[in-house]
Amino acid sequence: MGKRFEELNPGVRVDVQSGGSSRGVADARSGLADIGMASRAANSDETDLKFFAIARDGVGVIVHRSNPVRSLTDEQIVAIYAGKIVDWSAVGGKAGRITVVNKAEGRSTLELFLSYFKLKNSEIRAQVVIGDNQQGIKTVAGNPGAIGYVSIGSAEYEAGHGAAIKLLPMNGVAASVENVRNGSFPLARPLNLVVKAEPNGLAKSFVDFARSNAVHDLVEAQFFVPVGPRRAAGGRIDVRGAGCLRVVCPDHPVHLRRVLAGAPADKPRAISSRPGMASY
Repeated sequence: MGKRFEELNPGVRVDVQSGGSSRGVADARSGLADIGMASRAANSDETDLKFFAIARDGVGVIVHRSNPVRSLTDEQIVAIYAGKIVDWSAVGGKAGRITVVNKAEGRSTLELFLSYFKLKNSEIRAQVVIGDNQQGIKTVAGNPGAIGYVSIGSAEYEAGHGAAIKLLPMNGVAASVENVRNGSFPLARPLNLVVKAEPNGLAKSFVDFARSNAVHDLVEAQFFVPVGPRRAAGGRIDVRGAGCLRVVCPDHPVHLRRVLAGAPADKPRAISSRPGMASY
């Protein structure tokens, strides 16, 4: 997305940094970044910021591909994460201890998971705490007894490319990008651009561009659901003069960074790091 924006607007540079939703919001608020990114909705204490949705993603529960369990109820998931169910045999699986994989503080997937299941992070009894989705997928793929939750887009992509994981349905609805698209999957979130005030100049041009159909193909290539108004074919954003637009985005889901960097799904583009800026 950033690369395409640069190509349409010679002299403009989009510098993408990672760091998680909390960092994206904090850096947008402090002015360190022109635009932050948050893979969640705005919190009640963020009314001073402007959030602009550019895509939607779901969060799904994953287990190892060899696990015979085909579904779990919400109550069973809560009991597993609260340490009340500790063996897979209690939920129809083979006897074996459950390894609970949880997200670290500050991760938007953690916030969404806790909110949906009405849990507090202090109530979770996790054996493994991870950061981004890729770490979660690798952890579950490497442990037949593990359970975790990650971006559906990331999980669907990695499972389709050989990762030893599977997504479990929720309330009878399959965890798939298509069901996030049609609104039937219950655990979904917006992927937002965040700015300190009503955007203008380069920031407004980039926000408008990121919400237009000029980038829907990039969003869909990463298994997200595009949002925002449709733009007439052949339209472009005109930005006069040179400049550098600093964007701080979550380091999960990993495909969101690839969208910004303009990389195809199977060929991630390295994200540039501007000299003098923190590398998160």
